[in-house]
Formats: sequence, C-alpha cells, structure tokens
Amino acid sequence: MEEQTREPQRRPTMMDVAEAAGVSRALVSIVMRGVPGAAESTRQKVFEASRQLGYRPDSRARLLRSTRTRLIGVSFSSSQPFHTEIVDAAYAQADARGYDIALSAVANGRPEKRAAESLLDLGCEALIMISSTLSQEDLERYSGQAPVVSLLRSDVGGHIDAVSSDDLHGIRLAVEHFADLGHARIVHVDGGTAVSARQRRKAFRIEMQRRGLQAIILPGGPGEEDGLRAAEALKDDPPTAVVAFNDRAALGLIEGLRASGLRVPRDVSVLGYDDSQLARLSFVQLSSISQDAPVLAATAVDRAVERVEGTTSAAHVVRTPHLVVRKTTAPPRTAQSQPSWGPVMQSRDLPHDK
Repeated sequence: MEEQTREPQRRPTMMDVAEAAGVSRALVSIVMRGVPGAAESTRQKVFEASRQLGYRPDSRARLLRSTRTRLIGVSFSSSQPFHTEIVDAAYAQADARGYDIALSAVANGRPEKRAAESLLDLGCEALIMISSTLSQEDLERYSGQAPVVSLLRSDVGGHIDAVSSDDLHGIRLAVEHFADLGHARIVHVDGGTAVSARQRRKAFRIEMQRRGLQAIILPGGPGEEDGLRAAEALKDDPPTAVVAFNDRAALGLIEGLRASGLRVPRDVSVLGYDDSQLARLSFVQLSSISQDAPVLAATAVDRAVERVEGTTSAAHVVRTPHLVVRKTTAPPRTAQSQPSWGPVMQSRDLPHDK
C-alpha cells in the first residue's frame, strides 16, 4: 500500500479571517493594525476568528509596505551574561515605545562590524551597541546611516550617543565596602583590554590612594579563566579582599581560591561587578556592584527612539551603580601584616591607559 504524502497546511490569510468573521478584508486590516474605524463588537469577532484559524499577521509584508521598520538593532557579546540581561530589558522598553528589537551577536568568527552591518541591512532605524570595541571612526561611519547609541562605553566622541555607568562611583563603593569591613589588603583583578577596564583601574588607584592604601592591580580579564589565573597568582600571599572586574572573573577567582584551600569569605572576601544573574544564583550569592541592567537598557532604548524621531541631539548619559551585599564579603578574619607583593602583582599601565 502506497504511503500518502501529507499536504502542508496552508497558512491562514487575512481573507480567511474576513470570511470566518463575516466582515470585509479592509475591516480585518483595520483591526490588525490597531487603528480607529471598527466597532468593538467587530474587533472581537475578528480576534476570535483569528484565534480559531491560527492567523498571524505577516510582519515581512508590513515592512515591505512601509517606509518605517520601527526596528532598533542591538549588537551584543554572546559570551557575556550581563549583555543578555540588558537585551531582555531592552525588549520591554522598545515595546513600550512602539518599536521592536533585532539582535546581532558578536561571537567567535563573527566580528562586531559584521554584527552591526547585518542590523543595518535589516533596515534598523537605530543601533544600540553594547560594549563596542570599534574605533570612533567606525562608529561615526555607522551613525551616518542610523543613530548609534554606545552602551557601557562612553569614550565615543560628541557625535555618538552614549549610555554608561559611573565606574568611578562603582569602584568607590567597592573599596568603601571593604574598608568599612576593616580590610586594608585589597586587590583589584582587572579586566585586561575589556571595555571599562581602564576606567576601573584608574578609579581603584584613586580610591585606594585617597585612603592611604597601596593600590595593587593584578592582570586579569573578563572571563572565568582570567579569575582562575588570578587566584593562582594570589594563593601564596593572599590579600584579605579582592575587587574583580566583573562577576564572571569573580566566579573563576572564587573557584581558584577554594581549590588552593582558601575559604570565601572567611579567608578572602570577593566582590564582583555587574550584579548579573550569575551573582544572584542561590549557590553563589556573590556580592557585586550593580549596574542595573533594566535602567541602562531603558535609557539606551529611549536615546535611540529620541534620535530616530528627531526630538534631541546626541548626548552622553551616565547612570549611578549601587552595591549589593550577599555572602562573599565579610570582615577580615584576623589582623594581618602588610603584604610582600611580588612583581606580578604590581600596578600597571597598559598602552590604552595612556
């Protein structure tokens, strides 16, 4: 017996909805677009017919008929959990402003330029670029095609919008927290060449020196492996407290310290930065400096919309972070002598710090 092939189910059309609801196709179009011109009873009939038929408007056709896409493109790093939290919050704010979000990830084998250009090819009316590493010239070139909002990076010139967090204030909160707990031997594991690493290094030096404390900065980076390497360098002569560049590095640091037989926070307190979902995990409970992803996302979306609609000129907006205390910071266990740091632990300037 020959097996019968199943015909693919035809996608319901607007005309199908009109026939099922007993109205004209024009009325269905009015209801679906949410514009005035249809009675409430008619709208309810159309919605019920749409639900029963499984009809969904074809957004591609709508875009082709319109000179506006109402799309905001967002480029982000697929390896950074904090970026995904910003993306989540951006959707809600964009929807509230009558826009939608298109995403383009920066990943291994997919550079940031390609991520940005694919968003422009989609017809995005503005770009939000999270922790962009592109040159100011590249950003200005893209801004000639659509407004660009640089999120988490502020050194982008006066023609590009920027939304960032006050790193000086964030690091001040971190050092103040440890000083108030009684710590003096505080190390900063930095972010290497990551966006914001230079600003946090500078802020740490300023704040430690202001308190008359030695500013020790250990080379690090934005990932867990960077934290593990830092823990290896610290194990023989550990400080009592560490400010990590971000939560990912803090998690690697905690794992490395524990592998060396050091307890967190009994022997070494660890503070992260970002207050990402990783920090809030019940089995982690990482103290962290919160950059408040929803606030940053909403501000960036608002800037993008305002630039698209021509209601404002380029501006730099700085938001204030705050401290979230959980279970990885505590007073030092005992008073200890000043550290005898080795060469690897000396404060350093990178070429881009100049």
